[in-house]
Amino acid sequence: MKKLSVNLDHIATLREARKENFPDPVQAAILCEIGGADGITVHLRQDRRHIKERDLELLRRTIKTELNLEMAPTKEMLNIALTYKPDWVTLVPESPEEVTTQGGLDLLKTYSVVKEVIDRLKDGGIKVSLFIEADKTQIEKAKELKAMAIEINTDLYTKDIKNRDKYLKEIKEASEYASSLSLLVRAGHGLNYHNIIPLLKIKEIEEFAIGFSIIARAVYVGLKEAVYEMKRLIIEGEK
Repeated sequence: MKKLSVNLDHIATLREARKENFPDPVQAAILCEIGGADGITVHLRQDRRHIKERDLELLRRTIKTELNLEMAPTKEMLNIALTYKPDWVTLVPESPEEVTTQGGLDLLKTYSVVKEVIDRLKDGGIKVSLFIEADKTQIEKAKELKAMAIEINTDLYTKDIKNRDKYLKEIKEASEYASSLSLLVRAGHGLNYHNIIPLLKIKEIEEFAIGFSIIARAVYVGLKEAVYEMKRLIIEGEK
């Protein structure tokens, strides 16, 4: 059965908008789990614009599902990951001015840096996923780096409606190739209750990472129900 990991960054974004101590990502995580989430994802950014170390610490103590930490491959973030021990780390590119992650990691350019981080994380008992484009060369490098999983960037698929079929084909082919190399395949970025449906037919995709659309939906229907609706779509869509 395909899995759903819910990204809670925007719960923290709302909290930081008023510099309050609520809404609390930990409380949100519990509701997500009740709604059927298989995991919780948070991105600890270098500027700490939303998720903080305290959130990570409390989530590690509290949630019953898998905790996935998105982070840049830096020494600071590596030390944090080794301190709080999430189940997974997903390495992502990061730049200070971006609103959200722009593009996947370029493993050709960052190979040596990423290798060192992966080796340290694996020594610490943490599983590693790499956020990359649907590109054969990037997938081969992910395998060479001994990552356990990749997360395919679905941003262009979600934004460029005119060429959506083209990007869907690329994602499908990339998923099949990664699976043939014994990499776990995940997908995420910009997915919502509508554009996820074609991706559910790609049997090699084992997990979706979705945040903003669920949190936005929760404004209207509540967080537990929003997660439940997405998980139900995933279950029904792969039948």
